[in-house]
Amino acid sequence: RAPQECAVEQEAQWRRRERPSAMKAAPSSMQAGAATAAGWGREAGRVRRAERAVRWTHPAPRAPPISSSRTKRAFVVRASVGASSASSSSPAGSFRGAASDAGSTTADECLEVAGMAKLEGHVRISGAKNSALALFAATLLCSKGEMLLRRVPQLVDLTSMSEVLASVGCACEFGVEGNPENVVLNTQTLTSCTPSVTAVRKLRASFLVAGPLLARLGEACLPLPGGCNIGARPVDLHIRGLQAMGAEVEMKDGRVYLRSGAGGSLQGAKIYLDYPSVGATETIMMAAVLAEGETKIANVAQEPEVVDLADMLNCMGAKVRGAGTNTITIEGVKELRGVEYSIIPDRIEAGTFLVAGAITNSMLSIGPVCPQHLTAVTAKLQETGCQVIVDKPDVLRIVPSEVLSPVDITTLPYPGFPTDMQSQFMSLLTMCDGTSVVRETVFENRMKNVEQLRIMGGKIKMAGSGSAVVEGQGREGRLHGAHVEGGDLRASAALVLAGLAAQGVTTVAGLKHLDRGYFDFEGKLRSLGADVRRVPRQDLSSGL
Repeated sequence: RAPQECAVEQEAQWRRRERPSAMKAAPSSMQAGAATAAGWGREAGRVRRAERAVRWTHPAPRAPPISSSRTKRAFVVRASVGASSASSSSPAGSFRGAASDAGSTTADECLEVAGMAKLEGHVRISGAKNSALALFAATLLCSKGEMLLRRVPQLVDLTSMSEVLASVGCACEFGVEGNPENVVLNTQTLTSCTPSVTAVRKLRASFLVAGPLLARLGEACLPLPGGCNIGARPVDLHIRGLQAMGAEVEMKDGRVYLRSGAGGSLQGAKIYLDYPSVGATETIMMAAVLAEGETKIANVAQEPEVVDLADMLNCMGAKVRGAGTNTITIEGVKELRGVEYSIIPDRIEAGTFLVAGAITNSMLSIGPVCPQHLTAVTAKLQETGCQVIVDKPDVLRIVPSEVLSPVDITTLPYPGFPTDMQSQFMSLLTMCDGTSVVRETVFENRMKNVEQLRIMGGKIKMAGSGSAVVEGQGREGRLHGAHVEGGDLRASAALVLAGLAAQGVTTVAGLKHLDRGYFDFEGKLRSLGADVRRVPRQDLSSGL
């Protein structure tokens, strides 16, 4: 899109959002949310950048961590990067669990969940974590002006990504305008092409910076990333895509060395992905926006997070077409400029709270959401007998069913059923009347919650490494409270949901995973009436 078109559309979106009374009557169909999705992320702010510019010239002040009380104090992430860029300073403030010891606080805590919960009320959905991570990486492409991102979820993973950016010279200011969800990123002057090893290994999504660094600086050096251990997620698709654009790649001693080919810049190319990987699609797309000529990527991921990234890049001055389809075309440009942009709502958090309503037999409303991003999830909830109603274009309400029918689930790339919702549905299926089958086709190690649900009384049989047969016992044959531990982010959330529906008290450990993907999860549940509290892990032995 032309810059003028972006500016006009942004202003229109902003004005509409400032006049909620002007919204039309709530539609009766899930499709009514389609118009809303296009609007998420393109709000024009009224921030005077000149007044903030002086902040970049002063040392970063120390500030207390932002906790679930939502302290409204800005902090700045900076790094003193040497020639090797082997390390970076810790953020001047950080989200819970994001200390330098990477989760030592939450590793010693657990959630105590009282069962037989009855929930009621509205849940505010945060910005999409998976989208925010890619948008943070994309800010490295901005050589003119600064970026203001809105609706940034207050999560450990975003703190980790800000550390990665800081280690190459980006200044990240959180809490702008007194809002902890606003972040300003200044990447006009990058000081290194080698991110901190420590920061990169905290987070698998950190490899997303490879494309922007290569496109902007002509070279990049990254260690292989870390993250949840849910199966093999190789970066070979990322690398092959960059090689197709002329990058020279060398892997040595656990690091990936990338350099632009002859001429010092990447060249447009035709690329086919063997698998529609979200990360590979985003990496190649970000590299291609500054490449010379046209790049066409076939068999790409179609997830909403990919569309969100393309929308922001276009507002920055890029020329990306086809996001949301199976082919994306990018025409390279010389530079990108800073803009203000608002992240789409988190469809996985939204789906998790919809399941919370279904599993506890409670009516809940959630928002803001993009209803069409949740089509697969709502369709399966409706198969169980629940109703999902569009109250407003960006608000959904779940009306649970007293008797839950069994359903079969197969995880697939978007628009199929999301792998990130498989664990939560596994908990729900234990409450259905009858047998359900769950097939995981995306990540081979994503059945870790099965054994934990068995501890709670769930009748689940594994049928190979990627399939499970769930013998639902109905609401009357509900699970019982137990001491369990989540092995990954979504499994931890799923066990909390199971605890809400179980008889007795459930204690869920593994909060270092939970805090990576859900902001103030227990606080939001308490606002709905749940009896959930975070307690020291050592207190479990005393019977708490």
